[in-house]
Amino acid sequence: MSQWDPTARLSYWAFHANRRPAYMRFAYLQLGSDAAAEEAVDAAFDSIMGEWLRMLHMDRLDAYAWTVLKQCLIDGQRRRHPWQQQPEPMDISAFEAALKEAHADQYEVLTDTIRFYSAVSRLAERQRDAVLLRYGLRCTPGEAAAVMGVDEATVRSYLGQAHRRLARLLDTSVASAESAES
Repeated sequence: MSQWDPTARLSYWAFHANRRPAYMRFAYLQLGSDAAAEEAVDAAFDSIMGEWLRMLHMDRLDAYAWTVLKQCLIDGQRRRHPWQQQPEPMDISAFEAALKEAHADQYEVLTDTIRFYSAVSRLAERQRDAVLLRYGLRCTPGEAAAVMGVDEATVRSYLGQAHRRLARLLDTSVASAESAES
């Protein structure tokens, strides 16, 4: 980095400052601990720094950075759970949600949340990312698009597809649960 011109250095640190908070929150949802999230995000930014001068010439710099982050999250999950094939999104969030809903039946909130997160984990990767950013991290569609490096219309499309798929998955799982109870 010391060899870079001041503009490249400044642009990298601006990108870092702008994206790191969202990347950390997303990584926490994926990995479930601050330490694991920080390790994965740091690894992502190390990789991005190594490619930064090349990335400055890319049309979709944000999309490339998002891909680097996603690979670092997969690598972090594999290090933590080598026996698991794919990382499960928001693996502890169901329990956190149940604890926050003190006024509701905690068991019902927990089971509904687990069903929802199980359905979310069955979405296509980009749909799942859009849902986690939009609803898990409360990003606007524009903010989610900026983080993912895609157009806002693309995020809206992913969200629409995800809503339809989740409706089918949750309707199916409700019907299965009701038939099992009978």
